[in-house]
Amino acid sequence: MKKLFLVFIILSCTKDITDKSPTCDNIYNPPFGGTIFIDPDIITEEDPTTFVSLSYAGTGSRLMYDRRYGWITSDPFLFPAEYDDGLSIEIQVNPEFGSWENAQIYALKYAEVIGRLTTQLRKDVQTSWIHKGNEPFGGGNNNLLIHTDWSEKNYEDQGILEETLVHEAAHTSLDSYHAESGGWLDAQIADCEFISEYARDNPIREDIAESYLPYLAVTYRSDRISPALKKTIENAIPNRIIYFDSQNFNMYPFQ
Repeated sequence: MKKLFLVFIILSCTKDITDKSPTCDNIYNPPFGGTIFIDPDIITEEDPTTFVSLSYAGTGSRLMYDRRYGWITSDPFLFPAEYDDGLSIEIQVNPEFGSWENAQIYALKYAEVIGRLTTQLRKDVQTSWIHKGNEPFGGGNNNLLIHTDWSEKNYEDQGILEETLVHEAAHTSLDSYHAESGGWLDAQIADCEFISEYARDNPIREDIAESYLPYLAVTYRSDRISPALKKTIENAIPNRIIYFDSQNFNMYPFQ
């Protein structure tokens, strides 16, 4: 499948998602390097959160992934977080934070931010790992991986914390259903283009996550982005946008 896919990207295609033998005019240069940076106002701290409550459940042995060390078995502070759409997440905070009271500050902070994501993006998120460390976030494993030092110095400083979590939650809750589905691969071919260099270089692993935030921007937050950005996104991935629209995702609390 990967060889066939690369051939189609080189040969190019039309914008018709139903055309399985498209013809593209030339090799495409994506408009972005990565999409979490395209606009900091797609989701903001003023937007509603589905987060309801957090409780402390003591400590317990858990297998966690930490980008500094790889897979570790630890005894994190445990905080079940409840959301008003019926979903819940066990937030596991590395014991390096010292006390449950200090750990709770971070658990509350990120629980509220995660609650600004849609029900669809949170539906497979069962846990969140929170560590110190200057390392990027991660998604997958029914989890959202958070490193607080990187978060503060990069995502929060640029105002893209929520946008980054959209990307990572797409890995967790969308990739396994869609990244290699026939409909998605047809949309890739029909578009000819990728929204970012990161998606182009990792078409199976990153294209869903890279495309989903721009889809949210043009479909649900078009009043917050520039007309030029909206046009760029719509021109680059029209068939991917159609694909996402056709899935009838649960978009609560987005309106």
